Amino acid sequence: MKKVKIFITLKEGVLDPQGKAVQEALQANGFPDVADTRVGKYIEMTLPDDADVALEVQRMCDKLLANPVMEEYSYTVEEGVRS
Repeated sequence: MKKVKIFITLKEGVLDPQGKAVQEALQANGFPDVADTRVGKYIEMTLPDDADVALEVQRMCDKLLANPVMEEYSYTVEEGVRS
């Protein structure tokens, strides 16, 4: 099996009100140096060894996991994961 870790973030220039709220809360709680906070999504899954990971991740993100107008994604793959 292959473990796939998908990171979905807002595209540069897209406003991130959730990130702003997190940043303000951190600053109010004693972390004044926090800046440029952005909030995204992290999804982890396993796929079979014979899967075309690049194609499958692209199809999943384009169809369901990410909004291609506002979000972009990247992913990593760990080979030989036991389930």
